[in-house]
Amino acid sequence: MVSSFSLHIAMYPWFAMGHQTAFIHLANKLAKKGHKITFFTPKKAQSKLEPFNLHPQSIKFITIKVPHVEGLPPNAETTADVPYPLQPNLMTAMDLTKPDIETHLINLKPHIVFYDFVHWIPLVTKPLGIKALHYCIISTVTVCYTLTPARYSKGNNISEFDLMEPPSGYPDSSIKLHSHEAKAFAAKRKESFGSNVLYYDRQAIALNEADALGYRTCREIEGPFIDYIQKQFNKPVLTSGPVILENPNSVLDEKWANWLGGFKTDSVVYCCFGSECILRPNLFQELMFGLELTGMPFFAALKPPFGFTTIEEALPEGFLERVEGRGVVYGGWVQQQLIMEHPSVGCFITHCGSGSLSEALVNKCQLVLLPNVGDQILNARMMGNNLKVGVEVEKCEDGLYTKDSVCKAVSIVMDDENEISKEVKANHEKIREMLLNEDLESSYIDDFCKKLQEIVLENN
Repeated sequence: MVSSFSLHIAMYPWFAMGHQTAFIHLANKLAKKGHKITFFTPKKAQSKLEPFNLHPQSIKFITIKVPHVEGLPPNAETTADVPYPLQPNLMTAMDLTKPDIETHLINLKPHIVFYDFVHWIPLVTKPLGIKALHYCIISTVTVCYTLTPARYSKGNNISEFDLMEPPSGYPDSSIKLHSHEAKAFAAKRKESFGSNVLYYDRQAIALNEADALGYRTCREIEGPFIDYIQKQFNKPVLTSGPVILENPNSVLDEKWANWLGGFKTDSVVYCCFGSECILRPNLFQELMFGLELTGMPFFAALKPPFGFTTIEEALPEGFLERVEGRGVVYGGWVQQQLIMEHPSVGCFITHCGSGSLSEALVNKCQLVLLPNVGDQILNARMMGNNLKVGVEVEKCEDGLYTKDSVCKAVSIVMDDENEISKEVKANHEKIREMLLNEDLESSYIDDFCKKLQEIVLENN
């Protein structure tokens, strides 16, 4: 039996805001239980994270200077500062912070370090007697499919045909990649992601060298996949639970509150693909035509597509006039959590990023799944095929979707008489009630802390 004691935890997540915010939300849960957190982050990210720090006495930021790397824009510090093709350069810059991080860890002497993309953390922590936990915000479904030793049995020579089927022993045979998706995953395996390290090698090293693996999920949703990871890596696998976001202290901007307030309950379609997803112009236009075709009120918060500087110039000709009074397309940041909580929002078209899904599952709006890349695709399969809490937009063999397929998916989930809609709605409500049970989250965080203490005491 481990006696409870206060832990000092250091965190160093990848310089993408989705990763940074996921770590700070976990930090809040751990600080609430009496633990001390040191959060390493660039200056720009820190300014965005500080409003989320609910326990400033327990959570301290240490600003990390990001070295300049050739090819990066001046003062680039997070993925928000660079186009997607330059993210490997930013990863190289993050790798170059290794001496600073090592100096901080020598001085601070935390019990354990949480990390994700910086695969060299265990190399630094082991000689210092500090434990390293790989905390992954990507679903276990994706890790099981792409990163387990069963998948690596052929080394890096994995073809798209191999990737169309799950690896040996994978818990759910209904979760698979289509041909065009497998082709993209196979190509990714050959790409380097910072410091001339292949993307999947970086991930494999990060997982294999960790003292323990942590996931933002719960057994009630991903139990078989958690067990599969534990067997594959033969090391402790910790689950923090869903890490439900605290209710924001702010209120929805008056502009959007008034607009949404003009529609009936559960009638508005909300569409958002996150702060870093940029669509190709043809897919952006098909999405717009699809929203128009539904005949329903809609609020789309999207980045301008490739080649455009504003949303307005990318819209189909005459679009704004045709949807006037019932449709909004906005290119800036929005208060997603508060929008989804608004009574008039009945449907959420999501790219299936982990953060958006965790917010969506605790709200009542029904899910239309429109993944773009990477883990979003396998998340969508889990939500649509395994949990059956959403409807995925049908795509052609080349991976493109049409206005009709977008409209069809929305129409299904918004039709209360449709049998698929009834099933999806019932399943979503069961999971929502389960996730919002305060005892569930508290018990997960308690168990997470207990296992962290056991790992820290091991061999000490």
